[in-house]
Amino acid sequence: MARTESNMLPLGTLAPDFTLPEVVTGQALKLSDQRDYAGYLIVFMCNHCPYVVHVLEELIRIAHAYQARGIRVMGISSNDQEMYPQDGPELMKTLALEKQFDFPYLFDESQEIAKAYDAACTPDFYLFDQDKILVYRGRMDESRPQSNLPVTGRDLRDALDAVLEGKSPSSAQFPSMGCNIKWKVQ
Repeated sequence: MARTESNMLPLGTLAPDFTLPEVVTGQALKLSDQRDYAGYLIVFMCNHCPYVVHVLEELIRIAHAYQARGIRVMGISSNDQEMYPQDGPELMKTLALEKQFDFPYLFDESQEIAKAYDAACTPDFYLFDQDKILVYRGRMDESRPQSNLPVTGRDLRDALDAVLEGKSPSSAQFPSMGCNIKWKVQ
């Protein structure tokens, strides 16, 4: 695992569209078909990264709470499944069912979507407003594995609350940190 910070895609970026398979249902999900939400939270994540494991329960709580308030939450795994089979669709499905995800968990086999979002690590959080314009990117909060800081989701929750209130999230945004995305060898 190589500890990596997020690249911090420029605020104001329009969400790159995608069509990806949802691992539980096998159905394709297209971002442009997702309409009439107050905001869109896209999380690059995976099954095995200790940074994702560290925040997963809070992510599930955030997804549950904010989807009820009009935010569309989507998780995307882009890791190379050949080198990291635990991050492939079958084990993604197992995790989603075991943890009872109430958000789609999508598999980016080609890694094109991670590249389009300039995603660098897991977890990597991107919050878009109702027009799918990027208003927040970065960390969930300041907790990291073995930091002895509680996982609160504070930074991400504050940004989500701002979007729901029709306000801009704070411009003080900090990179997420986690395992680097496992890119395929070209």
